[in-house]
Amino acid sequence: MNRVIRTAQTFLSVYYAHMLEYRAELFLWALSGSLPLILMGVWIEASQQEQFGLEPADFARYFLTVFLVRQFTVVWVVWEFEKEVVEGRLSPRLLQPIDPVWHHVASHVSERLARLPFALTLVGFFFWLYPQALWVPSLGPVLLFGLVTAMAFALRFLMQYTFALFSFWTERANAIEQFWFLFYLFLSGMIAPLEVFPPGVRAVALWTPFPYLIHFPAALLIGLPVDILRGIGVMLGWSVLFFLCNRWLWRKGLKQYSGMGA
Repeated sequence: MNRVIRTAQTFLSVYYAHMLEYRAELFLWALSGSLPLILMGVWIEASQQEQFGLEPADFARYFLTVFLVRQFTVVWVVWEFEKEVVEGRLSPRLLQPIDPVWHHVASHVSERLARLPFALTLVGFFFWLYPQALWVPSLGPVLLFGLVTAMAFALRFLMQYTFALFSFWTERANAIEQFWFLFYLFLSGMIAPLEVFPPGVRAVALWTPFPYLIHFPAALLIGLPVDILRGIGVMLGWSVLFFLCNRWLWRKGLKQYSGMGA
């Protein structure tokens, strides 16, 4: 256990130092995730003219929380892994006594830590512009939000890393992720809360992994009605499914891998 802890600390410290070298770029990445804040203004205006079941302040808090969830769950492993396979850079990592995936996990976690000050600055700026949306959630929802957001990141990472493994057979594995992103964009709650979806669409969407990547943690924090046990159960089910597919593709892919760019 001590060896595992030391290894994790080393990985995180190395990748955190690496991320700090790109502080300006991190700020731009944080800004690039501000689409929910733009959509917030659209939905606030629409809610003043139509009945959506949510007040303007609810929309403001929802999209602010969506922005936070996006900051903690953004994943780019498919592009990094695809480059490693195509350029042959995966070869030396296969010689190390650790699964190469932990390099990517450490990179993502370290990036979250380095991005956090920028995200909090943008949240403070948001409350300065929209003071009527200011609220202080209780400790219980905050802790549950943290747990579910971590699960959402793990599921999102598993999904994208599974698609990345197709790099063993094709040089454009990211095309699968880009196609999958269309469903993620519309069914995750990033464009609109699931509460404004037609009941039939919402019922189907809740059996897919997408709403639990954004809408579920956001709804928990701001107090929208959600089925917590069902949500966590669906997340665990999809996580297990993608993990099994991931390990199967990994074993098959290693037999296919030739290190062609090395």
